Amino acid sequence: MDVKGLTLRSKASRRRPKISAPQPITNHNNSAAPAPGRAPEARHHPQPSDATSDLVKRRYSAKFNTLPGIDSEAPPVPSLPSAPIDHFASEREATSAGGAQPIRVDANALRNPNLPIESYVTGLLEHASEQDIRDYQSDLRKLKSKTSSDLQQSVYQNRTQFIKISKEAEKLREEMSTLRGLMSELTTTLGQANATNGANGSQPGFDDAPTRRHAHRSSIANLESMWNIQLQQLWKNVERSQKYLPAIPGRHIVMESSQWVELDSATWKPRRPVHIVLLNDHLLIAAKKRKRVDPNTANGKSVSVPTKLVAEECWPLQDIDMIDLGSGLNSGEDMDERGVPNAVNIRYGQSSFTYRHDQRNNKVKNELVMTFRKTLEELRKSLKSEAEVAAKSREALMNNSQPASRRHSEFLDTMDPRDKLEVLIDVDGKQQNMRWVEGQLDELDIDIAIQVFETAVSRVEKLRKLAKGLKGNQTAQDAINSGVDSRANKLAEILLRALVDTNSFMNATRTNVAWLTRLGYDDRAREAYLNARSQIITKRARHCVFEGDLLLYIFQISFVYFTMIRNTIAIYQQCFPSPMSSASIKWGKDHLDDFNATLSRQLSSVEPSNPVWEKCMEIVYQHASSLSEVGVDFKDMIRVEGLVVKSPNSTPTE
Repeated sequence: MDVKGLTLRSKASRRRPKISAPQPITNHNNSAAPAPGRAPEARHHPQPSDATSDLVKRRYSAKFNTLPGIDSEAPPVPSLPSAPIDHFASEREATSAGGAQPIRVDANALRNPNLPIESYVTGLLEHASEQDIRDYQSDLRKLKSKTSSDLQQSVYQNRTQFIKISKEAEKLREEMSTLRGLMSELTTTLGQANATNGANGSQPGFDDAPTRRHAHRSSIANLESMWNIQLQQLWKNVERSQKYLPAIPGRHIVMESSQWVELDSATWKPRRPVHIVLLNDHLLIAAKKRKRVDPNTANGKSVSVPTKLVAEECWPLQDIDMIDLGSGLNSGEDMDERGVPNAVNIRYGQSSFTYRHDQRNNKVKNELVMTFRKTLEELRKSLKSEAEVAAKSREALMNNSQPASRRHSEFLDTMDPRDKLEVLIDVDGKQQNMRWVEGQLDELDIDIAIQVFETAVSRVEKLRKLAKGLKGNQTAQDAINSGVDSRANKLAEILLRALVDTNSFMNATRTNVAWLTRLGYDDRAREAYLNARSQIITKRARHCVFEGDLLLYIFQISFVYFTMIRNTIAIYQQCFPSPMSSASIKWGKDHLDDFNATLSRQLSSVEPSNPVWEKCMEIVYQHASSLSEVGVDFKDMIRVEGLVVKSPNSTPTE
């Protein structure tokens, strides 16, 4: 008996692993999805003790299909081209970007003056939606407002520099004019010196000639200096005289006469003692008044009260008349007692002033009258010659084809720079010179540039009123009228273009017509407005095309003509003055004749007794009746081939 083989433990039966035959692999999708109507079978997970068996099963169940036509010596597959792929990718990016981003306004493209607007907008908005078009329109309006604000800001920024450059140019012109005068004097002096030297060579004995020439050359300067001293002395002796008589080159005192008395023109009673100063361009009347005296300085003693002269009246010589009351009167005791032979009467406009000499001296009165007449005649000759020179220069400038603003600047250039300070005008009680006028014209240019039309029109009216009020100052009047007219013409051109562009809008047309009327261009405004409306009627009538339906065509053409005539007359009556209303009626009659010609041409092949003819006339009369809304009745003026139609149902008569 074998002892080793005996044991109390039961021996575990070892079973050999059972290897199954290889199984074919079925479709993964079919195996994954259970058949309809059957419940999915439960998957049997291998037991941990059967790990080796499971690995062996997987190994034998794998199946590798061999691809046909594989050759190890075949060349590698070529790579795909990248261009089509990149193009496709770029198209996808562009498409996605176009669908996601809005249409942007290209400011650089819009700056091109030769840009075809219709084709550009058509191509840009071809595939855009309604919202994209509204957004694009809003962006365009924002760009327009931004451009307008930038333009105004630029004008405001350049305003100071513009005025500064103008002042520098004016100063340079004055310096050049002074330099030309000095060069002219130098040339004259050298010519006289050469002539004198030649005379000295032939006739000796003129050793003192250089001294005399020097005295002659300096005589004009000495005279100007003497005149300035006289004016300064006048300002010192007569209070407020500098207000009436500022210092200008050439102004000087011609005569002074004292011991005159101002008389009441009605009673001939003395009113106050006066002092008369006659200058080369003005007549000054100074009244004698008592000075204030401190009572403490008198100390009870009788002291004569000092007097002073105060300027009361000052008139330009060309605006007054001096009448000798003693000439042409018979001498008599009453006349002599009242001092009429020694009195003069001065008339200025509607005012009259009488002055009598205290010493009853005819000699002083006659001297004053004769000196006044002589001075006035010299002044008139001087003003006449200046006016002729200014008229010739202005005519030459106006005939030139240069712009109006440049013509005005050249007209001012022809003036002596001293005249711009010498020529004084009264503006609201203040004395202003031509520099002030140039400043006003510069302001007017700026208002026109930034299109502040109300301010510009008001400034033109103010300057025209100022020029009209200048009497006897032809130089200043011509300069102001020349500058204002040129700028008013430029402003009117801008307003006329705006009137043509907005002729269908009541408020805009009324405003533009009011501005043009204030500028004096109401006739041009009327012609521009009616011509613009005529073009619109012609354009709308051409859009009506006859395609075989006579009634439809007559309806369209009559609607266009009578509606446009009614709207035009309605706007015209509201915007233009009443005396000009006949122009709109004549304009409507002319277009009614055009409508009659079109109507006759279309109804030429239709008999008047035909129902079609009657229906056409009913349509015409229906639209013609709309003119009654503006107080116009053209029914009796509708004609067809010389026939006057009285009513739609009546028989036409010759």
